[in-house]
Parts: sequence; C-alpha cells; structure tokens
Amino acid sequence: MSEDEYDPELQNLLARRAQEESRRALEERRKREEYEKQKEALLRVILTPEARQRLNNVKLVKPELAESLENQLIGLAQAGRIRVPITDDELKEILAQVAEQNKRDYKIQIRERGWK
Repeated sequence: MSEDEYDPELQNLLARRAQEESRRALEERRKREEYEKQKEALLRVILTPEARQRLNNVKLVKPELAESLENQLIGLAQAGRIRVPITDDELKEILAQVAEQNKRDYKIQIRERGWK
C-alpha cells in the first residue's frame, strides 16, 4: 500500500476532526454568551444604574475583581442575604471592604553592612 491510499483517508479524518473542534468552539462561545446575558440581566435587578456603571468601571481596571464581585453579589441576592437594589454608595462600601481584605502589608527591612 502506498502513501496515496492513506492520504485521502487521513485528509478526511483531519477534516472531520477540524469540523468537530469548530463546532465545539462555537457551542462553547454560544453558552458563554448566554451565561453573560443572564448575568447582566441579574445585575440589572441587583444594582442601580449608577452602581452598575461603577462596576463596569472597575471591570475596566480590574476585571478579575469585578468578575468575583459580580458572582458574589448574584449569589448573595439569590440567597436573599442582601437588600436589592444595591445603590452606588453601598457598592462603594463593598469595594472598600474588598480592597481592605486584599491589601498587602509590605515590610521592608534594610540591613546595613558596616561599609565605610
């Protein structure tokens, strides 16, 4: 058997695999977009427009922090542990608390070596 006999079969297999991968990627992108739409709808209920704007500003600077805060707010609201809607001032307080928790203390120690 020569290479030419396997080549069409290999090409066919590679083409099917590529189609399957693109289908998976498309499905994953669609699910992610649907999740983001649902999250945005929940945040519209949970936050006032001013608070949503502030959260979007935070998302521009620190996307990881904003993502974490969004998930926490949604979870707390679904559990009924926070009063809805959250105002801009309340969101400022929450952000200050989160910033305080994430604040790192650095201790710089300078040792002098007796050089003259």
